[in-house]
Amino acid sequence: MLTSMPIVFSLIVVGAMIFALVDIIRREEWQVRNLPKTMWIIIVVLLPLIGTVLWFTLGRVYADHPHRQRETRSAMPAPAPTTRPQQRSTEQQLADLEREIEEDRLRAERDRRRREQAGSAEG
Repeated sequence: MLTSMPIVFSLIVVGAMIFALVDIIRREEWQVRNLPKTMWIIIVVLLPLIGTVLWFTLGRVYADHPHRQRETRSAMPAPAPTTRPQQRSTEQQLADLEREIEEDRLRAERDRRRREQAGSAEG
């Protein structure tokens, strides 16, 4: 029984390491604390037991826990301002420009006709 304990312990450490690596890879950047994701992966691979424990205690953001909710909000980047208009495709921009050009042309034509009518009414 004692001879199988190191094997069981090793399997548990390897399983936890794999679980930690998958968790690190699947997390967004804002959900990772203290180090970049790449550094956490290196630490977990080089120091499987200690790296896994460190990841789950220091590196991971737990958004589900109510007592850590404030910490999660402060770690998240501020949302982008929504006042910026949505990006339009080049075709949409060209169509808008063509429409503006046509409106300017029609406005100029209307102004020219008004001037002609005003000039012929005076004379």
